[in-house]
Amino acid sequence: MTDRIWLVEDDDALAAPLVAALKAAGFDVVRTSNVADTTLLARTSLDGPDLVLLDLGLPDGDGVDLARTLRMLAPSTVIVVLTARTEEADVIVALDAGADDYLTKPYRLAEILARVRAHLRRQVDARDQSTVEASGVRVDLAARTVDVDGEPIRLRAKEFELLADLVTHAGEAVRREDLMSRVWDQHWDGPTKTLDMHVSWLRRKLADAGRPDVLTTVRGVGYRFERG
Repeated sequence: MTDRIWLVEDDDALAAPLVAALKAAGFDVVRTSNVADTTLLARTSLDGPDLVLLDLGLPDGDGVDLARTLRMLAPSTVIVVLTARTEEADVIVALDAGADDYLTKPYRLAEILARVRAHLRRQVDARDQSTVEASGVRVDLAARTVDVDGEPIRLRAKEFELLADLVTHAGEAVRREDLMSRVWDQHWDGPTKTLDMHVSWLRRKLADAGRPDVLTTVRGVGYRFERG
């Protein structure tokens, strides 16, 4: 089955080569150029996207708001932001809105294709595995669902992948660099603030579900999911 990618970009000069590169790589590509058309497509499409490449500066609204809408309508879809905004605050806002990855313009087509393949490969790998469980938290890697003491909780795509990795290695101290490499990018060597933010959000949701102490910080190393 061909992976479906939506490109939301209003600049024809940027969109045309990216669409061509994605199609040449074998992806099924749909391009939209504004918030209204993308929202309508998301609400009416029978087959949602596997991944969305989303520009933030759209002519009829902010892409951050669109990211929130897409995350609500398609919780398991990977959202990769492509934008000229480079401030840390902009990155935080986009990730908080539901984005899973963030690339700034000008970007290289080869890097985008590599990120797209990595994200989609992780989705396939998860579907090919079964379930993992520790401390009352059960992660169904095929269905991409999480239950805490039998009650479902809702996670964004990257929160799910992070939790799945930690629960898979329950009882082990997992290095920050390893988490960034496996969950965000294969060869990550940059700052890990994105990881810290996602851990914070994940802790909050686990605490709300009655498991406040299962995810601990290992100083100087990374994080550990406690095996109960």
